[in-house]
Amino acid sequence: MTGWSYRRVFYILAGGGLIVLSIPDRQWLGVVMGIYFIAMGVFAFGCAGGNCTGGACARHPSEK
Repeated sequence: MTGWSYRRVFYILAGGGLIVLSIPDRQWLGVVMGIYFIAMGVFAFGCAGGNCTGGACARHPSEK
């Protein structure tokens, strides 16, 4: 729960909006996706935690 950024807040808001819009239409896949986006924002995994930028996920070949 540290290192909050605008991106994490955006993921939480977007996930909540997706859930709110999906429930009346009974689009359960949308609810599941909304929960996933909220989890990304709250627990800072995936791109919401900044792991997709700055080369954090880059794999460099090892020299033998």
